[in-house]
Amino acid sequence: MALTLDQLNAASPGQAAALLDGVYEHSPWIAAKALATRPFRSLAHLKYALAQAVTAASQDEKLGLIRAHPELAGKAMVSKSLTAESTNEQSKAGLTDCTPEEFAKIRQLNADYNAKFGFPFILAVRGPRGTGLAKREIIETFERRLHHHPAFELGEALRNIHRIAEIRLDDKFDAEPVLGNEVWDWHEALAKHTDPGYAEKGQLTVTYLTDAHRACAQQIAEGMREAGFDSVQIDAVGNVVGRYEAATPDAKTLLTGSHYDTVRNGGKYDGRLGIFTPMACVRELQRQKRRLPFAFEVVGFAEEEGQRYKATFLGSGALTGHFNPAWLDQKDADGITMREARAHAGLKDEEIAGLERDPSRYLGFVEVHIEQGPVLTELDLPLGIVTSINGGLRYVGEVIGMASHAGTTPMGRRNDAAAAVAELILFAEQRAAKDGDSVATVGMLEVPSGSINVVPGRCKFSLDLRAPNDPQRDAMVADVMAALKEICDRRGVRYVLEESMRAAAAPSAPEWQQRWEKAVDALGVPLFRMPSGAGHDAMKLHEVMPQAMLFVRGINSGISHNPLESSTNDDIQLGVQAFQLLLDNLASEQAH
Repeated sequence: MALTLDQLNAASPGQAAALLDGVYEHSPWIAAKALATRPFRSLAHLKYALAQAVTAASQDEKLGLIRAHPELAGKAMVSKSLTAESTNEQSKAGLTDCTPEEFAKIRQLNADYNAKFGFPFILAVRGPRGTGLAKREIIETFERRLHHHPAFELGEALRNIHRIAEIRLDDKFDAEPVLGNEVWDWHEALAKHTDPGYAEKGQLTVTYLTDAHRACAQQIAEGMREAGFDSVQIDAVGNVVGRYEAATPDAKTLLTGSHYDTVRNGGKYDGRLGIFTPMACVRELQRQKRRLPFAFEVVGFAEEEGQRYKATFLGSGALTGHFNPAWLDQKDADGITMREARAHAGLKDEEIAGLERDPSRYLGFVEVHIEQGPVLTELDLPLGIVTSINGGLRYVGEVIGMASHAGTTPMGRRNDAAAAVAELILFAEQRAAKDGDSVATVGMLEVPSGSINVVPGRCKFSLDLRAPNDPQRDAMVADVMAALKEICDRRGVRYVLEESMRAAAAPSAPEWQQRWEKAVDALGVPLFRMPSGAGHDAMKLHEVMPQAMLFVRGINSGISHNPLESSTNDDIQLGVQAFQLLLDNLASEQAH
């Protein structure tokens, strides 16, 4: 019989600890500490309380927790001395049925890992979907994590322990994340489409109007029809637009969505989570034969990443009336113009202007997105409330000094261009850190025609500066520019700098941010407010209507723009539920 929160909240401390026995391997102290914070408002609240008990523990207690876990396919499995929970998990991953070669490989990895870190390798082998990782994935993850820094790997081990505990709790409470499973599966199914040259490598790359891109659009459109949208179309820029009409005609519309294109060799969840999450909401509304007092429009934006052509935000830009016709003459790496690619796809240039939305007909824009960073996962939080999308400035520059002999030029007489840029990098890093939530990055660095025995005479670099609001960004930019001048003057070098991109910050509309907060709070998840360092379609819609975003935690330390990008079925489930609550609460507001 499934455990309930009412039972757990009402039980004595001893009874409650017994009910949670086995959730954390041989570590009853975790449940004891978490139970002191009862009552739990939800299963998500319980999971967070257990994770916080570990966070508050001493280093020795954390190491003890990790060491309480058995090695994968190790001695405990061979001797059949695993706990029932571990036996079930390792069995689902096929680890109880290894070939001699696989067993030898894992045994060597266990030895190498223990020698480096001093604790066993921990992996939630049932994976992000809960159905079990393939042995190949387990071995690849083992090999990859062997290269981590010890402090970072300690955190990864604990995060995997929390995922193991989460799945065990789902089993105890018979809490199957049905919607999370379906949305997770939709992502995996869409990822079968990838551009030529990447499919052969098993990599995901979907760029604007390629065959893979158009196949994605068709699959999303078909999914919208199956979900019960009233109308579905692929518009003149390749956006997939689904509408679920209101209970009454002429009602205003809530707009949502995100992009379905990807970076090269990217992840499956960036952008697409913001399409499939509201699709699941519509599917549930249709199953309930329920209409909202407002129309609901979900858009799979055709392009956001700027991978095939220089222009970005083509999809959302068309809806705001900011599609520049000059973009049509841009060429891709093969010399194909955007105009030619669009003609091949059957899209009509003269219809683009008609895509502009009338903001007076819309309530606002909301977007769900995978976080694309490590903050939520390090805080053990599944959801985050976005306060603002950072404003940014990008530059490309070059410092010019004097190339000279590395052996004969004294240190005090050098005009080293690379050393000047190195000093600038350190200053920018320190200056951004001073703000707490600004970021500064030099992502490209090149010494043209460099040689091992030549003092660099030239150094090319990029500079990316971002902050949650424009005044904060501009103050940081001013300081970095002043530092660049001072460094170059002092070192006897000169510089050229070109601004390549400027984007204003997009603060969340307070009323829409509060709607996300109300929804997340109702799930029993602690509220965490955070800026978005990355740009999103929401920042384009911000130009014409109020917007706010919700972040969903990613796994693998929140990595994004990477094949390792993913999220769990449980976190995706919470994202869908938060969106459902936002819709329900908005419907109640409209009714009054």
